[in-house]
Amino acid sequence: MNVTFRQLALFEAVARNLSFTRAAEELHLSQPAVSMQIRQLEESVGSPLFEKTGKRISLTEAGMEVFHYSQAISRQLIELEEVLESLRGLSKGRLHVAVASTINYFAPRLLAAFHGRYPGIDLELDVTNREKLIQMLIDNSVDMVLMGQPPEGVQVESEAFMDNPLVVVAPPAHPLSGVAAIPLPRLAEEVFLMREPGSGTRQAMERLFAEHDLTIRQGMQMTRNEAIKQGVRAGLGLGIVSAHTIELELETGRLVILDVADFPIQRQWFLVYRKGKRLSPASQAFRSFVLAEAGNVGMTMAD
Repeated sequence: MNVTFRQLALFEAVARNLSFTRAAEELHLSQPAVSMQIRQLEESVGSPLFEKTGKRISLTEAGMEVFHYSQAISRQLIELEEVLESLRGLSKGRLHVAVASTINYFAPRLLAAFHGRYPGIDLELDVTNREKLIQMLIDNSVDMVLMGQPPEGVQVESEAFMDNPLVVVAPPAHPLSGVAAIPLPRLAEEVFLMREPGSGTRQAMERLFAEHDLTIRQGMQMTRNEAIKQGVRAGLGLGIVSAHTIELELETGRLVILDVADFPIQRQWFLVYRKGKRLSPASQAFRSFVLAEAGNVGMTMAD
């Protein structure tokens, strides 16, 4: 099979966009040039890679297999380039980091500090929910993930780098505001705004209530911490959030932390990547930086 790296790169762009036109625009080529390279690739493979339904195209079974391997080859070439640059003594590289939406309040400060130390490393940041982070780890499509509890059933390496306390928040005028040592059964009488099923915060909350044989009175379900905070401020219910996400609200007096028995729920933030993954020099630098400096950045945020 005579396949070139250029053909695979063109194919990957078409497969990602599911459009010859958008792929050509992305690569600054003409559409006929892209189509010709894809036809040559299909001749080498011996199977069609796309099928057309109306005006839309989709990957064939062979196309999906080639797409999977083309992504892996692309990542290997990037790693090779970074390793060679490292051997030449160049402080360059690329780093793709994905973070849980709950850590996005803290991650930019961490990445800014890292960039200040390694300005030659190009950073790409994705902020998403737990489900998509797990899929990224399964697909090995990201260098590093910063998240709460590492996923089960996925072969990953994980290292805790900072505490992540979960606290109960309420509007300042709430009847429980200022009350000391609120018993958990009393808290269970309140309505809670909930994160989506599978959220690490929700899992920790459900685990704590179940351990005390208590039922959560569930109010509205929301997929973002920001929505939870806004809902709490509006009086729709209480919320349980990471203490790292409410810095501004506490400073401005928009929210308060309730003094509840068994709180805060002590969790940790983890740095996670696929098991067996060869870490590029940029990834190794980021891992070392996070493990050594994240706590200092976190202390600065808390002050």
